Amino acid sequence: MAHLLYLVRHGEQLDAEHGVDDGKLSARGVRQAQAIAQRLSGVHFDHAWMSPLTRATETASIMQQRLPAVEFEKSSLLLDCIPSGKTEHTPAGFHRFLESVRPEEAEAGAAQMHDAGEQWLRPSRGDVNELLVTHNFVIGWFVREVMQSPEWQWMSLNQANCGLTIIRRRTGKPPQLVVHNDLGHLPAEERTGMPLPQPY
Repeated sequence: MAHLLYLVRHGEQLDAEHGVDDGKLSARGVRQAQAIAQRLSGVHFDHAWMSPLTRATETASIMQQRLPAVEFEKSSLLLDCIPSGKTEHTPAGFHRFLESVRPEEAEAGAAQMHDAGEQWLRPSRGDVNELLVTHNFVIGWFVREVMQSPEWQWMSLNQANCGLTIIRRRTGKPPQLVVHNDLGHLPAEERTGMPLPQPY
């Protein structure tokens, strides 16, 4: 039996490089959303959720045009967040970023992702495919949780815009990372959102 969780980061946001917190997709972001929808067009999804933020809901709306049987539901558990704060084990290279995060923000993010794990990382009986359209840090946290990596590791697990990550959940066994940040559906010039260019 295959219980698969498909995680997709939203498409490129217009003017994100100018510090805009949320907003509509750029033209390239629209093309990215169309490409991931085409990539997943042969998959039957039993459930689909999206972050309520504009860049995610617009990505999901574009995907739904190519996946007409999919009905997305908004979930606050998929909102962009900071999944954890600074600890004694956090590498020095991440200190400056985390020191700018208010403790209550990190606490709220940790609680959100705990609840997200309870909802989506539990196995179910039978073949189930679930689709989540969300954000970079959220997907990084899911991958970190599956790999049982240190708490801070989500910060180094980056996903490109409309990259694809797949997690398999099985009864009686730990979840398994099947695919992480797969960009095969995006030509090199459409790959954005990573710390370094992704020409391959």
